[in-house]
Amino acid sequence: MEFTGRIIAVLQPRGGVSKAGNEWKVQEYVIENHDQYPRRMCFEVFGNDKIEQFNIQMGEELTVSFDIDARQWQDRWFNSIRAWKVERVNATAQQPAAATTEGAPVPPPAPAAPEFLAGDANDDLPF
Repeated sequence: MEFTGRIIAVLQPRGGVSKAGNEWKVQEYVIENHDQYPRRMCFEVFGNDKIEQFNIQMGEELTVSFDIDARQWQDRWFNSIRAWKVERVNATAQQPAAATTEGAPVPPPAPAAPEFLAGDANDDLPF
């Protein structure tokens, strides 16, 4: 699934140590789309390597690809929206335009349509 919008909040990172003794870190962000009635989504990036790789900043326009999962804890269920890919909207919009204009031949202009005058001798239409 994907969600495109602007980052409106960067929440405090959380971390800890798993039962197996491994350290973990998670960072949450809130993104808002640009619909007539804007929607917001809080998503998380899990792992210090992914947090650094994505390098999400406040105010950025992003397309976030994510998975949704639910987990149970003490007879309650909680949703988890975890990002697995982040793309900058401005960077993806500019790359294709730059690729088509740089070094590409410019197509010739379309030929102009012939003009017909009312008294044209080649006019053999019956009406």
